[in-house]
Amino acid sequence: MTTSGAGEGQSASQLITTRISELGDWRGKTLARMRRLIQEADPDVVEEWKWRGVPVWSHDGILCTGESYKAVVKLTFQKGASLSDPASLFNASLEGNARRAIDIHEGEVVDEAAFKTLIRQAVALNSAGRSKAKKPAKPPKAKPVKRAPPPKQP
Repeated sequence: MTTSGAGEGQSASQLITTRISELGDWRGKTLARMRRLIQEADPDVVEEWKWRGVPVWSHDGILCTGESYKAVVKLTFQKGASLSDPASLFNASLEGNARRAIDIHEGEVVDEAAFKTLIRQAVALNSAGRSKAKKPAKPPKAKPVKRAPPPKQP
């Protein structure tokens, strides 16, 4: 796991750890648990700290963000609408064309296996998009040059 987007001399991972500690209640425990599951599902995940204090997990693009509010920990998947969710973990931001979120309230437990599957799907989706972007463009086909017929000779 690597980190980026850090500020004030701390790595993103350190800032996320500090945020979890500062929460100090069920929200911190929940965010720590979800972070652990993300890291288990994708050992190459990159932790980032964006938008003035939002934990972000990326792999070839953003996988999800982890925000904490008074009554909920919200994990928003950037491309959640494109992911298969047979366990119906997504329960928020369902109306959008791209994002989907999981709102976790105090006392709720998210199915670990289903969550890891979502993370792996998000990694695969990001990686597939990136490999398409890396392919060199095919050179345009040469158009045949139309030439005037040679003049007729007497």
